[in-house]
Amino acid sequence: MNREDLLFSIRTLSRSLDAASFASFVRHTHPSDLAEALDVLPPEQALALLLTLAAPTRAELFVHLPEQRQDSMLRAMSREAVVQLFEHMPSDDRADLYNRLGEQAKHKLLPALAKVERDDILRLAAYAEGTVGSVTTSDYVHVSPQMTVAEALAHVRATAPDKETIYSLYVLDQEHRLSGTVSLRDLVLADAQASIGTIMRRDPVFARAHWTREQAAELIRHYDLLALPVTNGGERMIGIVTVDDAMDIEKEQDATQLARFGGTASLGAQDLDVLASPLRQMFKVRVFWLVILTFFGVVTSTFVAAQEELLTQVIVLAAFIAPIVDMGGNTGSQSATLVIRAMALGDLRLQWRDVGLIIKHELPVAAALGVAIAALEVVLAYFAKGVGFDVLMVVGLSMLVCTVLGGVIGALLPFLARRIGTDPATLSSPLITSVMDLLGVFIYFAFAYALLGDLLTQAAG
Repeated sequence: MNREDLLFSIRTLSRSLDAASFASFVRHTHPSDLAEALDVLPPEQALALLLTLAAPTRAELFVHLPEQRQDSMLRAMSREAVVQLFEHMPSDDRADLYNRLGEQAKHKLLPALAKVERDDILRLAAYAEGTVGSVTTSDYVHVSPQMTVAEALAHVRATAPDKETIYSLYVLDQEHRLSGTVSLRDLVLADAQASIGTIMRRDPVFARAHWTREQAAELIRHYDLLALPVTNGGERMIGIVTVDDAMDIEKEQDATQLARFGGTASLGAQDLDVLASPLRQMFKVRVFWLVILTFFGVVTSTFVAAQEELLTQVIVLAAFIAPIVDMGGNTGSQSATLVIRAMALGDLRLQWRDVGLIIKHELPVAAALGVAIAALEVVLAYFAKGVGFDVLMVVGLSMLVCTVLGGVIGALLPFLARRIGTDPATLSSPLITSVMDLLGVFIYFAFAYALLGDLLTQAAG
């Protein structure tokens, strides 16, 4: 079903509120697509449709909705509906939702929940935002090493409906410490009377709850895991981080790096959201970067203005300032983007070997780009402006040096950022461009004075 048909069906159902028809529609449509369609409806209509569903199905669909829509719906729900929602939501999602509630709403909710659910919410909600613990779910299957394979399979069948994933089973000792893992495939193929302790994989990869969630996502990606076990400070297992959680983390991380690379990331605060961030926050974050770049611009323009005497004698030089300084910034942005991407993928690390490797690869590429762009600029300058040989030399050499320097500086700046403990993505494209603008005019006029300085001497005489 295409998006237009889906939206038409949802709008029709929102008017009729036919519970049976909507339930049937939900069974044959992916929750992500349904959530996207429900998000188009006014909140009260979307909530009315959602409340026609059975509590487990309602919770499954609810977690796919955007957080803002979840919060607005929750405020409009009855206490009974809210309790049902928390009873059937995945543990990590309900912990996130609980953390977004006001204190009064929390006090009303907790007494209505069963003790096991209440304790689970409080335990997961206690971890700081951004840590592995904050994205951990307790919906996993664990077995003991003394169980036989037959007993473990029976245990999986009995508990699977309430678990987020069953493809990996976690072997825990009596103290709830992680001893090993068993895949569902290994369990099915093993002898029914074999003990779990004899077929489990020992020393599994795991994360600690206080680590950053990006570390968990990296482990899942590096070891190609479907789920990653998480332990607390006492080495006891508290839950798992699933591969879909890791994908969400990396997606959010990519968006954050993109915001920083564009010079719109908040310093020490939440990243900007073009739709949700308050006007004051949008202004404060963006004006910070613009003020910094303005200083670069003022220094650059002041230096150019000081070259009035040379520009008066060779007025055509002014025509080439912009393309020459822009090329350095453009080349630097390209190089920085490639290095930051390699760092994000784990291909490059903060070590001299990798710095040397980047210089070795980037320098010949930047040199080749510089020669090609300089040659093109000289040809265009000759035919478009009809300038003399000396000016062509100034233009060509400046373009060559700016392109090479931009490529090398752009490739090295991310390493410098890592060295001083800053996210490389904070070296935003506008900042690299501004730095190269300043260096570009220095280089351009240095060549101009070296090759055309005799004109000033003749004018003074």
